[in-house]
Amino acid sequence: MKRNRFPTGWNEDRVRRVLEHYEQQTEDEAVAEDEAAFRRRGQTVVVVPKRLVPEVTRLIEMRRIRTTRTPGR
Repeated sequence: MKRNRFPTGWNEDRVRRVLEHYEQQTEDEAVAEDEAAFRRRGQTVVVVPKRLVPEVTRLIEMRRIRTTRTPGR
């Protein structure tokens, strides 16, 4: 049997809780959550071709790891 692999910090319980949250969310709640995300300062939403998503994700993760390991940042 193939074992599921989760990203660092994730496990089956966390995945189930996230799925439950979104499955129980009303359409109005989902729209409000999306709109709030667009208004967040310090972040942006970018349209990226699907074929580039893995590379963009990898770059963001590399940057996150580098900045968390660098003292004084």
